[in-house]
Amino acid sequence: MQNNKCCFFVALKLLKHHILILPLVFISLRLFAQTDEDAIKRVIEKESAAYFNVDYETWAESWVQAPHAYWAYTDASGTRFLEGWDAIKKSLSSYFKTAKPSSGEITNQWLEVRIYDTGAYVRFTQLVIDGTDRTETAQIRVLEKVNGQWRLVCMQATGRGTAR
Repeated sequence: MQNNKCCFFVALKLLKHHILILPLVFISLRLFAQTDEDAIKRVIEKESAAYFNVDYETWAESWVQAPHAYWAYTDASGTRFLEGWDAIKKSLSSYFKTAKPSSGEITNQWLEVRIYDTGAYVRFTQLVIDGTDRTETAQIRVLEKVNGQWRLVCMQATGRGTAR
């Protein structure tokens, strides 16, 4: 009987420690997810700022430079899309050579961020105010985690015209 009592108290002690550890595991997982979400938002913000500031190096670093990369923009004039990093780089190189940096303010309204292991889906609206124009776009971004870093692999933006 003495041996059973001892086992009961040992089991109770172990259970007590696991009950204390379990919430810590859940909190750690939540903080990890929050950290990934914040990192994803920072990559998107960095890529947008680099694009408007005509900073090719920073902009390109934000992307997965692979054949499955995809870039698309739709507005009143039509849709333009580019498939594969080589096409994206080639097509946008003229923008980065001729555009003037914008001193505009970029504001994102995050609608949805979903993280799937090493992939993420993000939906948001972006408002750019540059002193002459207010342009709002509805955007979807897909990101992949490569070597521990989040990078864009797909961008779809639809212009909503001049925001009022």
